[in-house]
Amino acid sequence: MSTNTYFIAEIGINHNGDLNIAKQLIDNAKKSNFNAVKFQKRDIDLVYTKEFLDSPRESPWGTTQRDQKNGLEFSEDDYNEIDNYCKNKEIEWFASAWDLNSLKFLDKFNLSKNKIASAMIVDTDFLFEVAKRKKYTYISTGMSTEQDIATAVEIFKKNDCDFELMHCISTYPMKTEHANLLTIPALKKRFKCKVGYSGHESGLAVSYAAIGHDISSLERHITLDRSMYGSDQSASLELRGMIELTGTIKKMQDALGEDKLGYIFPEELEIAKKLREHIKSK
Repeated sequence: MSTNTYFIAEIGINHNGDLNIAKQLIDNAKKSNFNAVKFQKRDIDLVYTKEFLDSPRESPWGTTQRDQKNGLEFSEDDYNEIDNYCKNKEIEWFASAWDLNSLKFLDKFNLSKNKIASAMIVDTDFLFEVAKRKKYTYISTGMSTEQDIATAVEIFKKNDCDFELMHCISTYPMKTEHANLLTIPALKKRFKCKVGYSGHESGLAVSYAAIGHDISSLERHITLDRSMYGSDQSASLELRGMIELTGTIKKMQDALGEDKLGYIFPEELEIAKKLREHIKSK
C-alpha cells in the first residue's frame, strides 16, 4: 500500500466568487495537511448555450443562469492573488478547465498539474490539447464507459503526458452503495497506471476504504460550512473533517510498516525475555 497519498482539496466553486472565502479554504487545506487545492475554470459562453444562460434562476447574484454562473467565476486578477497566496502558504494549486479558452487562461500561471473533469473526458479534441502540454494530469472517470476511459488513456500515452486516473461517481452527494471501489483495482489492471479516488460522498468512511485499494491520490470537496449556498456544499468536508481525514489516513499508512517477516521491535525483546523465561529454563 502507498504511504504517500497526494491529498487534493477541491475548492471548485465553493468559494461562491468570494476571494476571502477562497483564502480561508486555502488556509484550511494547509492546516489539515492537504498537498494542493483545486479550482474550476469556465468560459461560460463556451460551456453553456445562450438560451440556458438567459433562462431564469434565482441566486445571490441575480435572476438568470448567466448571473449565477458569472458570479462563481474569478477574474485574472483574482487568480493572480490566489497564485501569490498559495505560494506564500506553500501549498500547490491547479484547476480543471472546462473549455479551451480556460485551459489557455490557466497556462498563464505555469501550474505543474492539470485535471480533466469527468464531464470533459469525452471531448477528445480537448484531451489532445491538455496532453500536448505534458503536465501531470488527473483524469476523473465519472459518467464514463470503459471505452471513454480507454480513449483518454490512449491520447495521453500517445502524447507522452504523465497521468493518473481518478475513480469517481458524479452524484452529489454520492450514495455509499454507489461507490463501487472495486473499480479501482480493475482500472489499475486494465490500464496499467496509477489510480486515485475523487469522492463526492458525505462523511469519511468511503475515503478510508479507498485507501485500502492503494490509491495514489485522494480528492475531496471542501467548504467552510455545508449549509452555504451551492450544489457541491453538501458533499464537502469542513475543517474538522479535513483534519480527521488526513490524520487518520496517515495513521493507517504508518501502521502498515514493512513487508518483512520475523522482524522483532527492540521494545519487544525485554518482554520476550520476561514472558519466555519459563520456556528457556526447561
